[in-house]
Amino acid sequence: MTVRLFNAIHPLTRRCLICKVCVAFAILAFCSIAAQAEPFSVVLLPDTQFYSEKYPETYINQTLWIRKQRTDDNIKFAIHLGDIVQTPTKENEWGNANRAMQILDGVVPYSMVPGNHDMVVKQRDSSLYNKYFSPARFKDRKWYGGHLGENNDNNYCFFEQGDLKFMVISLEFAPRDATLKWAAGICQKYPQHRVIIATHCYMRTDARDTGCATSYKVPGNSGEEIWQKLVSKQPNVFFVISGHVLGVGLQTSTNDAGGKVIEMLTDYQGRPNGGDGWLRTLRFVPKENKIYVKTYSPLLDKTDEAAKETFTIDYQMTQ
Repeated sequence: MTVRLFNAIHPLTRRCLICKVCVAFAILAFCSIAAQAEPFSVVLLPDTQFYSEKYPETYINQTLWIRKQRTDDNIKFAIHLGDIVQTPTKENEWGNANRAMQILDGVVPYSMVPGNHDMVVKQRDSSLYNKYFSPARFKDRKWYGGHLGENNDNNYCFFEQGDLKFMVISLEFAPRDATLKWAAGICQKYPQHRVIIATHCYMRTDARDTGCATSYKVPGNSGEEIWQKLVSKQPNVFFVISGHVLGVGLQTSTNDAGGKVIEMLTDYQGRPNGGDGWLRTLRFVPKENKIYVKTYSPLLDKTDEAAKETFTIDYQMTQ
């Protein structure tokens, strides 16, 4: 196999038959390019609140599918979009969520973020969320970057594909100004990383949300304010994903540096049986500079073929 690979690299390289070092470096370079060009996937888990409340097997079905597909689909990361449970004070719901997410522990890296249903909003009391998904749960994972303060309401994680470096920053429901300042600092600390922002409330079906905080009478920022204060000002943020609002939405905006930012809403809780297990896969194909978006239900073993559910996004990954 080495000879075939060597012969395939470049005809000029074959002239240097006595130089094993040249061959080794050429093969390493070839493999590096191949690794960078390899497609990979990110999975979005939107609003599992009714699964934790009434349909725990559906939630388990989702995470089992992610675990099963991790190699075939080269799944690098899974992102929960918040509203993990329906009632923040019910321990049994958190137990159901915990059992589902444990299936990914040590197998597929993933991030969690609290939605409005995961806390007593007016007090921002996320005690049970942090009982089950505290920083201590993730501290020994190499992909876990850190968190703000003493809890895991705001956190950041990493994943890579070849030379492509990514960071996922997960932000509390209606993030406060101090939270946005912290997130900006994390973006600036890792300028070479391509940043995905995950927060429960950001997009509606047709535009950014403007009432994340005011609707719940708490200090904090709406989707529009998150854009103005954080996303538009950080040139390495290329994707913002959210749930909370029933349905799906997509728009592409231009940040202050002239870069494109994809903004996406994904929430299936309004479908039968709490969502019927629908989730979203983002298939990154670097050689084509495209992201293939698919909506799939492991429970139904079915892909939603509607245009708004299966589509392609242009995204520059290679020069």
